[in-house]
Amino acid sequence: MNTYNDYLKEIEARKLQGLHPKPIDGAELLSEIIAQIKDVNNEHRKDSLNFFIYNVLPGTTSAARVKADFLKEIILGETKVEEITSEFAFEQLSQMKGGPSVEVLLDLALGEDKAIAEAAAKVLKTQVFLYEADTERLEQAMKAGSAIAKEIIESYAQAEFFTKLPEVQEEIQVVTYVAGVGDISTDLLSPGADAHSRSDRELHGQSIFEHNKDMQQEVLALKEQHPDKRIMLIAEKGTMGVGSSRMSGVNNVALWTGIPSSPYVPFINIAPVIAGTNGIAPIFLTTVGVTGGIGIDLKNWVKQKDENGNTVVDADGEPILKEVYSVKTGTVLTINTKEKKLYNGDQELKDISTALTPQKMEFIKAGGSYAVVFGKKLQTFACKALGIDVPQVYAASKEITLENQGLTAVEKIFNKNAVGTTPGKTLHAGSNVRVEVNIVGSQDTTGLMTSQELEMMAATVISPIVDAGYQSGCHTASVWDDKSKANIPRLMKFMNDFGLITGRDPKGHYHAMTDVIHKVLNDITVDDWDIIIGGDSHTRMSKGVAFGADSGTVALALATGEATMPIPESVKVTFKGNMRSFMDFRDVVHATQQQMLKQFDGENVFQGRVIEVHIGTLTSDQAFTFTDWTAEMKAKASICISEEETLIESLEIARDRIQIMIKKGMDNEKQMLQGLVDKANNRIEELKSGSKPALKPDADAKYYAEVVIDLDEIAEPMIADPDVNNEDPSRRYTHDTIRPLSYYGGTKKVDLGFVGSCMVHKGDMKILAQMLKNIEAQHGKVEFKAPLVVAPPTYNIVDELKAEGDWEVLQKYSGFEFNDDAPKAAARTKYENMLYLERPGCNLCMGNQEKAEPGDTVMATSTRLFQGRVVKDADGKKGESLLSSTPVVVLSTILGRTPTMEEYEAAVDGIVLTKFKPSQKQLVMA
Repeated sequence: MNTYNDYLKEIEARKLQGLHPKPIDGAELLSEIIAQIKDVNNEHRKDSLNFFIYNVLPGTTSAARVKADFLKEIILGETKVEEITSEFAFEQLSQMKGGPSVEVLLDLALGEDKAIAEAAAKVLKTQVFLYEADTERLEQAMKAGSAIAKEIIESYAQAEFFTKLPEVQEEIQVVTYVAGVGDISTDLLSPGADAHSRSDRELHGQSIFEHNKDMQQEVLALKEQHPDKRIMLIAEKGTMGVGSSRMSGVNNVALWTGIPSSPYVPFINIAPVIAGTNGIAPIFLTTVGVTGGIGIDLKNWVKQKDENGNTVVDADGEPILKEVYSVKTGTVLTINTKEKKLYNGDQELKDISTALTPQKMEFIKAGGSYAVVFGKKLQTFACKALGIDVPQVYAASKEITLENQGLTAVEKIFNKNAVGTTPGKTLHAGSNVRVEVNIVGSQDTTGLMTSQELEMMAATVISPIVDAGYQSGCHTASVWDDKSKANIPRLMKFMNDFGLITGRDPKGHYHAMTDVIHKVLNDITVDDWDIIIGGDSHTRMSKGVAFGADSGTVALALATGEATMPIPESVKVTFKGNMRSFMDFRDVVHATQQQMLKQFDGENVFQGRVIEVHIGTLTSDQAFTFTDWTAEMKAKASICISEEETLIESLEIARDRIQIMIKKGMDNEKQMLQGLVDKANNRIEELKSGSKPALKPDADAKYYAEVVIDLDEIAEPMIADPDVNNEDPSRRYTHDTIRPLSYYGGTKKVDLGFVGSCMVHKGDMKILAQMLKNIEAQHGKVEFKAPLVVAPPTYNIVDELKAEGDWEVLQKYSGFEFNDDAPKAAARTKYENMLYLERPGCNLCMGNQEKAEPGDTVMATSTRLFQGRVVKDADGKKGESLLSSTPVVVLSTILGRTPTMEEYEAAVDGIVLTKFKPSQKQLVMA
């Protein structure tokens, strides 16, 4: 009885937090509960029945196996439970999402008892989460003459599991709740500091709005006032969900405003409604689709125009916005799903057809995108088994072919990897495509959710279609605290058993790797035609095309080897002119955003599109600096177009790093990493022989826009400023305010510097070492007037720096160096004016473990300037995270302020910051 008693103690502890009992996922506890149900005189029987019926996680959890087997006993009459009839047992099985429940249903449907078989078949016809073992069993039974099996397969062929679902309401009434003015980061909906609790959905739900109880109470009050309406969460004058996919953010919104997915599974809600003046960030919108939600681009504020049609600007040159219609908190609106329009009463406000496409309507009807993806696969199987054509049940995938128009790079990749499209048809942007995925990455703060999603969709092994899957440990690298010790080993074991390469070895045979996931994925991508899906917004590779995704989409890619999405439009970026010797490539990245906004009158043409950057001559490490930042440009993805020689060099670097991983013992039984080495060698040979050139767009490809970046205009280092004191809150904490170093006049106080995470590479670490030597030579010593936190992105880079002598330089000036034998067990809250050499990983950029001191002004190489991410506000002073190049960060910490141009040029004298010249070759296919 120990397990159950421990559960009761946990329940009492959770009550003190205002929480309900934690859902059950373990076989031992549920077995004890079942024993108490069977004992009619047991004092805990009533509670045990309640836990069994309403508090067990479905799918492939060990508890689900025990539950399914017990329900089978009841249906067969082997066990009698007065409160659970055979009919109710079938209803329970119908809600269990596959895995053990489907296995039990197949046992019953293919059994000897005709009445039970028919009842089981009726339930099976509603199920979609079937895998090869299930479908093979059905097909074999049908071939052996089973009428029930044939009946089930015929139902699948007609997709009755979908067609018999209730239709989407024609009118959905919503009441608005403005969650913030300006861009809303997913950190507001699911704070990074609470990442440890994401798999405990009810506990994590308490973190919404960064634990702001007043806002939470306002939402509850609206629900009470409008019990017949849904709440629409809004980013006024901004974009909703910038920063990351953050499935936990959508889960939190759904928990507070959505609909329960099942009466028997607690705290899993679906169908949230969210909106933004400038729509929903692309990767966050995908996450909304996973839950069958609705994401609306309101456009309720527009740029004001004068009589000549020119944009009216204020004294700072910023566009003045005009309100078209109000969505202030408490406004009742109607979403008409038939007309695909938004109304206030009888007044039509906006066409919202892009939020209610045929495919998105299917997600809404099915309760999420998973059911549609699995449904299509199941229908395809059934039709093949029956030898018939697939009936048109689901909305036809849009296939757009434009005669006499070439293909962009992303169009080429999608055409190569597409499945289920019309044979011989060439597809252009806007087409909806199922594609095979080559590389899938899971990161550690969303990984537990991904493992839960895999369990709930009854998946047990990585799809054989996937070349490689990787589970990182980077987001919990800074602090090995009790939460990490409890969560991460469990995650690593699950993913290792599932078939992924894991940063930590559950058996302890190789050194724990906390390498930044994007860097690892960049290294294990060994083909420029690959498609990569990763559980982080910065899944942006310099080879192939990569998409940041929520934990659920990652799970789907791992389980099926596929992803479904429209082929995105592209924006072409090319360069002209020459870089000054004292400029860093990070300055080119920032200048790209600045010049793009200038060229297009403040419109961000990158948002929601693929940036096709003709980088040409930069190898993958440095090119990654650009692609990584495209998440902050609000792009959907990015693609680097390289010269053949550069691509070969990048692939050789990647191959050699994979071989290091193999040498460390990280490969698995299927030799997944060795397969990547073989693939890299094959691709290198293709490039050298000319049999398959590097990926390039066609010369006659068409783009949404073309941007030309003039390197001659970049005269000084550039800084992305959160502009925390802007009078207009909608202009704070965006990545669009790019300022030159001279703007600060060498006087802005800097409290802390951060060099690290995914935006830096080995070259940045070498620049840091060289700058320290320069400064000592010029001033006789190196003295920090502000702390400098340094987190190399990977252990490989640390090893290479050690071999080349640079790590020794960094050690000389550091006051702290990470120790893997005794990692930090608690987050640092105070910093001294010295250099900290931190463990490879995300560190301050993630904001879930360590932060700068509240109110600090941080100068960072990071990607994150959102409010509260890297630094919280203090009483009387806002925390701010300014983003710049490694040289600017280093010098700012030594001076304790922003440097002047003279100071900057002296500090980088003789250092080669970037060898970048625009390619002189035609990076297109004639």
